[in-house]
Formats: sequence, structure tokens, C-alpha cells
Amino acid sequence: MSAERTGVQTRITDVAALAGVSIGTASKALNGTGQLRDSTRQRVKDAAEKLGFVGDARARALSSGRTYTVGMITTDSFGRFTIPVLLGAEDALSAGQMAVLLCDTRDDHVREAHYLRSLAARGVDGVIVTGRSADARLPIDVSMPVVYAFTPSTDEADVSITLDDAAGSALVARHVRSLGRQRIAVVTGPERHRSAVRRADGASSVLGSHLVAPPLFGEWSERWGRQAVDVLARQAPDVDAIVCGSDQIARGVCDRLRESGRSVPGDVAVTGFDDWDVMALASRPPLTTVDLRLEELGRVAGQALLALIDGGMAASASVAPTLVIRESTVGA
Repeated sequence: MSAERTGVQTRITDVAALAGVSIGTASKALNGTGQLRDSTRQRVKDAAEKLGFVGDARARALSSGRTYTVGMITTDSFGRFTIPVLLGAEDALSAGQMAVLLCDTRDDHVREAHYLRSLAARGVDGVIVTGRSADARLPIDVSMPVVYAFTPSTDEADVSITLDDAAGSALVARHVRSLGRQRIAVVTGPERHRSAVRRADGASSVLGSHLVAPPLFGEWSERWGRQAVDVLARQAPDVDAIVCGSDQIARGVCDRLRESGRSVPGDVAVTGFDDWDVMALASRPPLTTVDLRLEELGRVAGQALLALIDGGMAASASVAPTLVIRESTVGA
């Protein structure tokens, strides 16, 4: 019978006894401190879970000088990018028994400043900065460890964990070439956006002479995808593959091709980018696309922040996306 059911509070001495270790070893294992074998640390954690042991967070904070909380600042109100990053970061931070406080700035500098003051007042141990854009942003000014995730800092001295957009678009470009497609177009988002340019560059570097025209830059929207098909109908009516910079654009491309009497992928293979279920799976047909691996990006960011909080070193890194093949290139 669990301690909760009997009303008896489980003590760390109970955990130590069940795990067959000293009280000091049990404390180090549960607090993520000390030089312990992984097997010993896991045995203590298993015992604590079995007994329903909950440590005293206030006592732990007082003894360590830390609050075991981390702030996450985001501009992504919709959560499309932030939620996966948050889940990955929590996976990494939970190893250090850290809790994450999510703060949505709604792209408001005044609100961001308010949240930063509030997090500093709470004594958080560090901050992860993220958002809905892969474009670099100005760094925040706080006296604690900071890691930028997905949205990098303009200061190269900061630790930024980013997505390798160019590698992702190179993956889909190589995929359509492997299918024997010869006349290929690239349609992407606004040229002012870093990700749009990098995705166009990555695809172009693979396609070379198989590009029917310079990359078409426009919007991150289905409407632009439909318009781009009309542009290509005039510039390159015999195009047999279209590499898109987002799933939204690709879905619009598929719709307009179908309206024009061209089949996907029979006449034209189409690829997206983002692997956003709302778009990629609802497209007709479902899209071959690029998985951003945002949870992995969040995990890397969380691990980097833990290292900085512990007084160690961390470096900027780039996460490689993966290819997801569906019916828009290989048929049913």
C-alpha cells in the first residue's frame, strides 16, 4: 500500500533503505548532484517512484541557492513551434528536476521586459528564448544563463540552437531527383526571412541545372502556392516537380495543380517543409515534407542550459531535420 493511501509521509530514509544506499547517496541521486554511478542513481530514483517520495523543493532550493525553475520566453502565441520545443526542453530539464515557466510575449517588447523582470524576481536559474521565426533576434539582457532555441541571437557569443534549413531542403531536392524528375521549381516564403532564403539555397545547390527558373519568393500561405502555380504555367509549363518552402505553400500548390487538370504526383511531384500535421496530412494528396525535429531541438537547448546553470560550457549547435515521404511524391 502506498504512503499516500496510508497517510504516512515517505521519508528519504525509506528511499535509501529500499535502494540499499546511504541517506547521503540517496540525496545526491535525487538532487542530481555528486559523482554516482548511473545504475546507483537510477536505483534510487526507482525506489523513490515506487514509494511515492516527493522531495521538499523549498529545502532543496535553500540548500543549493537555486530555485530549480527555468523561464521560457516566446513570441509564438499559436504554439506551433514553441510547444514541441517546450516538450523537448522539459525532457532534458526534468533530469535536473527543473520546472519550466512559459511566458508568451505576443511580440510585445513591453510585455517581454515585464516577463523578464518577473522571472528575475522569482530567481529562475536560467532562460530559454524561442519564438515562431528562425530569424535572429536581439539578445535579452539578464544576469543568468540564457539559451536561444529555434530563434537565434544576433550575438554570436550567445548559445543558439537552430534548425539546419538548408540541409532539410537539400533532402527533398535529392528525393525528387532520385525519382527521375528533370524540370524542378522552388517556391518559398518571403525573401526577407532567413529560413525562406536558406531553404531555397539548400534546394538550389542540389538541383543545379534542373531548376526551371530562379526560386520564387512570396508568402507563407496556401494562396501564394496557388499563385505560384499560375506563374510557373507561364514560365515553365512542363515543370515536373515543385519543391516548396512550407507545407502551407505546398498544399496551395497541390490544390491549384488539381484545379488545372494536372495530377500529383503523376504529372508533378510536390514537397512541403515543416511536417505540420494540419497541413501535411490534410493536403490532397498528403505531403512528402521535412520534419523539423523541434522536440529534439528543445532537448538540445535544455541540455545546453543545464550545462550553463551547473557552471559548465555549452556551444551553439544546429539540428538536422529528416525527410518524411508521403503520397505527394510517390503516389498511393
